[in-house]
Amino acid sequence: MYPSNNTPQFLHEITAWKKLLDCFIQENSFLKTRLSKAVDKENDRQFIARAELFHSEFIVKDELMLGTRKDIREQEKKLVLMQKLKISPDVIAGGRQDRLRNEMALLENEFAGLKSRFDKYLLSCVGKQ
Repeated sequence: MYPSNNTPQFLHEITAWKKLLDCFIQENSFLKTRLSKAVDKENDRQFIARAELFHSEFIVKDELMLGTRKDIREQEKKLVLMQKLKISPDVIAGGRQDRLRNEMALLENEFAGLKSRFDKYLLSCVGKQ
């Protein structure tokens, strides 16, 4: 059983996650725009093939972020209801929060890695021109 004072902390985490996800979604859109502009300037088959791989990764990240955002909103609704009814978060709610916390940490690390690989790749291509 989670103490009743964890609900405000859980809701604070959720607010932070939603803001972070909004930033990730916006940044992912920006990365796709950068990729599109790079493809417009390049006709090398190898570059285009690699660009398609990055584009696929960006789409997968979009889907993952949107799914995570949906899960976070569902958790938020449940916690707000628990708070209204003055019910302490149970093991299930705490477990969902833990799972979301781990999912957000993994998403943050994976997205940072993807951005880094993409930036390095574009830099390496600029040097070849």
